[in-house]
Amino acid sequence: MRKHAVVLGLTFLGLAAFAVFTGWAFYRASELGGGWRTLGPIWPYVVGGVLVVAALAAFLMWLAFYSARHGYDERDKRP
Repeated sequence: MRKHAVVLGLTFLGLAAFAVFTGWAFYRASELGGGWRTLGPIWPYVVGGVLVVAALAAFLMWLAFYSARHGYDERDKRP
């Protein structure tokens, strides 16, 4: 049980550090140049990246369930 507590604690600390960094990055980006208006040209790339990652995740999830339903994940019973 102690092993799980360490893993969960490190995961929480990592996510908290990432959240702090993200907040700091957004705050600093809002003060650069023209603020959020200058970020307009990159939004299509951000949206495209999110859509591609979502499509890949959906495909891999579909593939995992397909292989499980059709018995491809079963181990052979041979000795």
